[in-house]
Amino acid sequence: MGIIVLAFVGTLIIVLGAYWLFVIRPEQQAQDAVWKRLKNKPVDAKVRARIEKQMQRLSAVPSFNSILERGHDSIQPIERLIEQSGNTFTVGTFLLASATLALLVGYVVYLLSAILVLALVAAALAACVPTAVLRYQRTKRVLKFEEQFPEALALIARALRAGHTFTTGLSMVGEEMPAPIGHEFRLLYDQQNYGMPLADALKDFARRVPLLDARFFVTAVLIQRESGGNLSEVLENIASVIRDRFRVKRQIQVISAHARMTGMVLIGTPPGLALILLTINPGHLDRMLSTTLGVQLIVAAIVMQIVGSLIIRKLIRIEY
Repeated sequence: MGIIVLAFVGTLIIVLGAYWLFVIRPEQQAQDAVWKRLKNKPVDAKVRARIEKQMQRLSAVPSFNSILERGHDSIQPIERLIEQSGNTFTVGTFLLASATLALLVGYVVYLLSAILVLALVAAALAACVPTAVLRYQRTKRVLKFEEQFPEALALIARALRAGHTFTTGLSMVGEEMPAPIGHEFRLLYDQQNYGMPLADALKDFARRVPLLDARFFVTAVLIQRESGGNLSEVLENIASVIRDRFRVKRQIQVISAHARMTGMVLIGTPPGLALILLTINPGHLDRMLSTTLGVQLIVAAIVMQIVGSLIIRKLIRIEY
């Protein structure tokens, strides 16, 4: 057992060291060089286009980057997920991390169990872990953005009433409000400030922020630029609607608290009771596990438990 642990630790150190040396370190050096050039001297249009193309690379390894660029359409969801989660690493880094984690977990499981099918299943599950982490980060970031969005719209509306331009309002939100909304509005302002048409910058903003409220904001601004109108009043109305919806959401959470607690108790009681029985009497389920009918009953119970959990989740999840 000690040899297996030492082999695992040694393999992990070698893989992570090579990963840092050949992937993370070149990417950090490239980004530092780009920012140094941007800060120290003015950049003309050709140099800026070349820098932007370099910063949008899918991997710091040239050969791997060329392979990913040929299949760029198929990896766009991954690229969008990384962007929406607020991370700055490349698609190549994400893919290599997923593959490395899958190989390590599969190797360790195969050493411990010597069952190839189990090792492959564990490797597949491990490969999904980075994606699950990114989805969690994206959900958390979007929820925080949604909470900050009404105040950002109110700030832009106040800036418009004070006589500032719409782009100045974007700059004020980017400078004065915290992340993630400050970062997104600062990027929106920089895009239009460096030559991108405002309509295209707004559409890119709506693509980066997967919120219906962000689409309402972009649509309202684009319509106002085409047909005119009081944009500050429109933005205030959107902010008011968002605040009202948050109020309704909190009321729903309070009203459905008892149902959610009941659902968690119903979901957790069978596995909790089974764990307690196995702790008190380890041989309590031997007869069921040793017969075909018993295994079938256990599988049926697990399936019914999953179905019941999904039904309860559907009942207590109210759209607002």
